[in-house]
Amino acid sequence: MGSAELVTAFVTLFVVVDPIGLVPLFLALTQGMGARMRHTVGLRALAIAALLLTLFGLFGDALLRGVGISMPAFRIAGGVLLFLTALDMLFERRTQRREGQSAEHPPDPSVFPLATPLLAGPGAMATMILLAGSGSGTVHMLAVLGVMVAVLACVFVLFLLSTPLERALGRTGTMVVTRLLGMLLAALAVQFILDGLKGAGLLAMA
Repeated sequence: MGSAELVTAFVTLFVVVDPIGLVPLFLALTQGMGARMRHTVGLRALAIAALLLTLFGLFGDALLRGVGISMPAFRIAGGVLLFLTALDMLFERRTQRREGQSAEHPPDPSVFPLATPLLAGPGAMATMILLAGSGSGTVHMLAVLGVMVAVLACVFVLFLLSTPLERALGRTGTMVVTRLLGMLLAALAVQFILDGLKGAGLLAMA
């Protein structure tokens, strides 16, 4: 894989994962956590996402075809899960659950929805499958995995900036941002579902 192809692969995966757009979502999903807990959640989410994306890069195409799951169906499932998370953010169910639990056992969003479907979502998984399939050989696969690690490293750096951002916003500002992001996340979830329906041929292409 040449330097131009590496840049193209990085930009493609970066746009799909959207690290900048994930920062406010990460902030909302870890609201009320201390800096250490937030960093732990972020690292765990990134590790799980890296594992999932690696598996899909290596075996994703064969796996989905083997169990009879199409990428459109995968997108629809991810959209439904994201929509449920958006409802929690909009109606403060996450906040209510958090306040009803002990400080020693806060809710952990690292697996869902951070690792999947936000970091390792249908789009990112499909991108890994496409990048892996664009060439052959061990060197090509290592280059694709290197691009994935670089993108996730960018995500982690931006996650580290979330705690200062929360301090700047304050509790009221964070609540307002959480509501706004709940709406945006709901719209993103609907878009995932629409893309899945279009891909399955159940909805006319715009």
